[in-house]
Amino acid sequence: MSSPLKQTPLHAVHVESGARMVDFGGWHMPLAYGSQLNEHHAVRQDAGMFDVSHMLAVDIQGADARAFLRMLLANDVNKIKASGKALYSCMLNGQGGVIDDLITYFFSDTDWRTVVNAGTAQGDLAWMQQVARDHAFQVDITARHDLAMLAVQGPNACERVWSARPQWREAGQALSPFSAVRLGDALVARTGYTGEDGLEIMLPADQVIDLWKELVAQGVQPCGLGARDTLRLEAGMNLYGQDMNDQVTPWVSGLGWTLSLADADRHFMGRAALEAAPRDQILVGVRLLERGVMRAHMAVRTAHGDGELTSGTMSPTLGYSIGMARVPAGVQPGDAIQIDIRGKWVPAEVVKMPFVRNGKALV
Repeated sequence: MSSPLKQTPLHAVHVESGARMVDFGGWHMPLAYGSQLNEHHAVRQDAGMFDVSHMLAVDIQGADARAFLRMLLANDVNKIKASGKALYSCMLNGQGGVIDDLITYFFSDTDWRTVVNAGTAQGDLAWMQQVARDHAFQVDITARHDLAMLAVQGPNACERVWSARPQWREAGQALSPFSAVRLGDALVARTGYTGEDGLEIMLPADQVIDLWKELVAQGVQPCGLGARDTLRLEAGMNLYGQDMNDQVTPWVSGLGWTLSLADADRHFMGRAALEAAPRDQILVGVRLLERGVMRAHMAVRTAHGDGELTSGTMSPTLGYSIGMARVPAGVQPGDAIQIDIRGKWVPAEVVKMPFVRNGKALV
């Protein structure tokens, strides 16, 4: 008998709002509240919000916290010096595969927070604890199951949040992109997964319903997983389990830019395997040149050899199908390729990502 689906603290609100609920990695989550297209456009043009409480915040504290994170992550937390700054990184296994991609926030040498994906959270925690134990780091690793998280995204998102919570305005307006500030019980970060300005807010679970309702009253559109996926793909952002996983390295997942290899003396998990790993494939953006919709796992044909789509959708902003594909390393933006859509080879073009940023088409 299968386990019951997990629920976020906002579950009852989603159901009462008429959201179409789906199983998402063992969580009962809203796919859409009505029109997925309207939700997508609300984020691109105004402000929308997502319940992302299925993601897990993990506090990492203690005398060895910085040293531990320098070993745990493929990017180097020494890059961030100012309290509140954030770093995007991959966490690798011993073979150089991507266990997860995550954001880590720095507050002091002994006080950090990282946010991990819902589907990998249990394995992430086990890996963190194993690395700490195997290397005798003096750190406390605390899963913050008591917290909920909202992502409020769009060109007007920040202003809507400050209107709902005026006590946050002064400190919040000072936030630069990829930074965060603690405001009472809440952590407010200027980060997101949509290619738009916006905030991700972590706060005690028993406070999130009030904040959600306050934001609805300010005109923020509730959005589901459907719009979240089309927005992140337009923004050229990877989805764990599709565009990367623990069987592939960052080199072949378009994430080489996140690897910090300059310090030859910094040993991080998976480094030796990563440095020896082939770089014979790359992840590229693709746009379809005829009618149709690309989907993950469709075959790709290029002049340099075959590949496969890792993600694909119809872009609401652009009006045609876009995707990501893992292809031979010789493929470049501008190359003509073909996609196998239900047995028909359809012409497509390799393009530089992102497809859309800050509401503007870039391809």
